[in-house]
Amino acid sequence: MKEKIEIQLSKTKILSLLTGAIAFVTFGILFILNPEEFQSPILRNPTAIRMAGIASVVFFGLCLIFIARKLFDNNIGLTIDQYGITDNSNTTSVGLIEWADITAVGTVTVASTKILIIKTNNPDKYIERAKNGISRRAMKANYKFYGSPISITSSSLKIKYNNLERLISEEVEKRK
Repeated sequence: MKEKIEIQLSKTKILSLLTGAIAFVTFGILFILNPEEFQSPILRNPTAIRMAGIASVVFFGLCLIFIARKLFDNNIGLTIDQYGITDNSNTTSVGLIEWADITAVGTVTVASTKILIIKTNNPDKYIERAKNGISRRAMKANYKFYGSPISITSSSLKIKYNNLERLISEEVEKRK
């Protein structure tokens, strides 16, 4: 492969994710401040509602920070070249994933979101590259549940998932 394939980050998709995170943080704050107003026949306990609000603020607050950083990231989202796949698409991105380390490509679906799993013969190498403790824990969880620490979604890229999966699968197959 002589040419380089570059897939840009989609600011529109990232802005959409940011809006969703802001909504969840906002509702989380409302759940914390006024749990009685959110009681329903299914969830009657104000303490449980308040706890759900705290969990929402913590989780989606962290998401908000990472998404906001990605919104201002001007780097290429994903590059495929003769060296491998250079991923800059999400929080757990590790940079260059070398062709020699890739053993397979698979898909998992989590809450209706398709995620491309890049299987590797050297998972620890990539876990050690994690940018921070949160990313490292997420990569270890990915490895435990899906057999690889490396995952790529199209949710922040200017490409549809099916096209991303086909493109990467074809490139991996060429190098076997």
